[in-house]
Amino acid sequence: MARTEYSNKLTGDNIARAKANELGCSPKHAVEIAHLVRNMMADDAVAYLEQVIDLKRAVPFHRFNRNVSHQKSLNGKTFGTAAGRYPVKAAAEYVRLIRSAQKNAEYAGLAPEKMVIIHAAANKGRCIKGIFPRAMGRATPKHKDSVNVEIILREVQ
Repeated sequence: MARTEYSNKLTGDNIARAKANELGCSPKHAVEIAHLVRNMMADDAVAYLEQVIDLKRAVPFHRFNRNVSHQKSLNGKTFGTAAGRYPVKAAAEYVRLIRSAQKNAEYAGLAPEKMVIIHAAANKGRCIKGIFPRAMGRATPKHKDSVNVEIILREVQ
């Protein structure tokens, strides 16, 4: 696993960070969730993503929304789009990462319930290459994508 640094070099006394490398979820889903949780309170983001895991609310898809159906839980007025999906694996990874950042904030002496997500980013990770054996001695490539996710929280007064 390659060690990578944060893409945003924010520092300060009221900052808490968390990063996860090479997660086994979809990079496109991770980008859409990052767009959703940015500028949300950390507790609100965790509550929303837990509803996504329970298939109660959908994540709006702004960028990767080709052939994505509209969802009842999204209306076009709240998020600007009604296209969405329920990315359960990526949402579970984000919940784990946000809770880790809140624990880091608590360790630093900050109030975890007053934290707002000021930076959320998802980048493509390493591609794990594999092959799928076929008939007549042939093989088909079978690649597994990974994603690097980072969260930065700031305490608000």
